[in-house]
Amino acid sequence: MQVDLDIQGAQVAEWPRFQQASLQARRLKRVVFVLGGLASVGLVLAFFTGLFSPQSIWPALLVSQSASLIVLVAGLQSAGWVAKWRSQALVRQVEIPVLAAAEPVDNVGWYEQMLERISARSIGLLTQIGAPALWLAGWSLLTLLSLEQAWNLDLPAASLGVSASVGAVLALLLAFGLLVFERQLVQQSALEWPEASSLAQLSRVAIAVLVLTALCLLFAGESSVWPVRLAVLTGVLPGLVAVEFLLRAALSLFSPRRESLEPRLLGRSVIADLLRWPPQPLLALQHELHNRFGIDLRQIWAFSYMRRAFLPVLALVALVGWLLTGVHEVPLQARGIYERFGKPVEVFGPGLHAGLPWPWGRVLSVENGVVHELATSIGDNKVVPEAEPAEGPAPTVANRLWDASHVNDKSQVIASRRGDQQSFQIVNMDVRFVYRIGLTDAAALAATYNSADVPALIRSTASRILVHEFASRTLDGLLGADRVSLADEIGRAVQADLQSLDSGVEILATVVEAIHPPAGAANAYHGVQAAQIGAQALIARERGAAAEQTNQAQLQASVAYDRAQGTAREISATAQAADLRFNADRKAYASAGHAFVLEQYLSQLSQGLGQANLLILDHRLGGSGNAPTIDLRNFTLPADPASPRNPVQPGAAH
Repeated sequence: MQVDLDIQGAQVAEWPRFQQASLQARRLKRVVFVLGGLASVGLVLAFFTGLFSPQSIWPALLVSQSASLIVLVAGLQSAGWVAKWRSQALVRQVEIPVLAAAEPVDNVGWYEQMLERISARSIGLLTQIGAPALWLAGWSLLTLLSLEQAWNLDLPAASLGVSASVGAVLALLLAFGLLVFERQLVQQSALEWPEASSLAQLSRVAIAVLVLTALCLLFAGESSVWPVRLAVLTGVLPGLVAVEFLLRAALSLFSPRRESLEPRLLGRSVIADLLRWPPQPLLALQHELHNRFGIDLRQIWAFSYMRRAFLPVLALVALVGWLLTGVHEVPLQARGIYERFGKPVEVFGPGLHAGLPWPWGRVLSVENGVVHELATSIGDNKVVPEAEPAEGPAPTVANRLWDASHVNDKSQVIASRRGDQQSFQIVNMDVRFVYRIGLTDAAALAATYNSADVPALIRSTASRILVHEFASRTLDGLLGADRVSLADEIGRAVQADLQSLDSGVEILATVVEAIHPPAGAANAYHGVQAAQIGAQALIARERGAAAEQTNQAQLQASVAYDRAQGTAREISATAQAADLRFNADRKAYASAGHAFVLEQYLSQLSQGLGQANLLILDHRLGGSGNAPTIDLRNFTLPADPASPRNPVQPGAAH
């Protein structure tokens, strides 16, 4: 029952759970540190192991173990919050004058100080949600994300050697330590520690995961796949507990929170409570409903009747289910051979059929008209073809050239003649058979009971027939007229042998996909072809170079000829222009006389003096008979007659 300090505050000092709260909080803190450190080390090792060997069992195994420890840490920390509240409530209610007069002593450790600092930074959010709910949700999300990263049911089986034994011993030692801790929690009284029972159940989750992973390590081997699958599936249990914790943290937002009301343990799990013997899931659900919602299922007659009728109804359902094993459904593309007490009685067609229940009667499935294609030879390494892009190059398997070795090719020795001597040759061929199980009931029975492996039977029979058929044929005949009748003869011979063996197999068609020399001979022949093609390419390249040089010479001659014609035309036009100008000047002089000459003189003078610097002297300067004097020793014509840089200095020259 929850305690309200506003009503029952004076009585908390008398109750054992409040008296032991401080000791319980310190103990839980130490265990949280140890288990949290182990979980962190496990996650770090899982990360580096998955980085270097992603197909190993170790990442999944370490993550499953760390996840179980994380959910246990979440439950222990949630119980620590409750114990801390009780210890603080006891300190607030118990008044000791000596301690009140003394100076306050800070007994809060660094872990509590860290939590208080984190809480102070987001005090508004914590006031609405609460630090216990946030921490519980954070641990749950960390567990789920770790399990999601390590979830891989396609891991291959592998032998781990000595490391598996070491890991199993460490896991069992840790499980033994948790078992001691779980036994201590179980022995705690509900009056002294109400949360001890729930924490013990969470400890059992971690113990179960550690024991299962240790068994996986001990039985791991190259031929055992189940340890790898079990190591991955062990993470389901802590994952379910983490999901439940996350739901409890979300639902706690809708519960009223008061500082004076004793908090409940958030980190408890109904799934963990089921790990008890004998298992009582209905009883656990009944207690949960009664404690949470006050619903007592024992007072409902319907549930009491269901409890009494559960075993008879379960037995009746099991009986009906066992009788229904005598009803068999045969699909449309199959037939069924009905065996009664191990003896074949009838061949069922598609549909529903009734018979004796298992194990007295059973139905063996047989194909009904399904057509298969079988090659006479297949490679040892079966490679799954990868999807190729539509715009990319063609895949390697599409290479049908003779210079490539194909998976379905089979070498055969054929007859040959060299001159007057007999010899042999080797060819590669790809012969395929299209077959199906016969449509009659006798063929279905024969294919089921007379042949353990129908494809292997067809392949071995065909290999023997092909050796006999190719021994007397030559390469020219195989590539010529004999190829038409070869497939029919091979098909008839194989069908006759299969009928003599009463195999129930019907050969529908025989296809000779390819007949060609071996890849080595084809490569040599292609080398000769490549040399011939290279010689032809070299001849064509030289012819092209000669044609290029001829065209270049013709181009240069044409350019020189055009340039000479242009120069001659230019000179002729210049001469014609000069002749026309001379005739015009002569006619103008004849008409105008001296005026034309003066005009031409002034025009030429204007052109000549257009860019010249002039110095004009007036002969009237200097008075009567005294001409101006100019010093021509350092005289330079000015750009501007009025410029002061070149003044006229009289008296230097006359």
